Amino acid sequence: MVKTITKRDLVERVADGVEAEPALVRDVIQLLLDTIIEHLVDGNRVELRNFGVFSVKRRRPRIGRNPRKPDETVQIPVTPTPIFKAGRHVKLRVKNQTQ
Repeated sequence: MVKTITKRDLVERVADGVEAEPALVRDVIQLLLDTIIEHLVDGNRVELRNFGVFSVKRRRPRIGRNPRKPDETVQIPVTPTPIFKAGRHVKLRVKNQTQ
């Protein structure tokens, strides 16, 4: 069964690991996430060595169909989509744990 880890779980684990106040750790994690988002909004890549790369992919414009009215087409504009590509270290760790 897959377990979902929340931001609260991360804060508790990191706070225990570095023996810091959970409120401080929560603020640091939130600042990290906000900074990543700001850079993505600006069109930049965020590379965290041995972890992965966050970037924005622009999905091309296309024609879609309304499922309720199959004869009706809809123009779907360019859609910026955030993506994450895992780094080599993460890929190897996950691969070795799932075998």
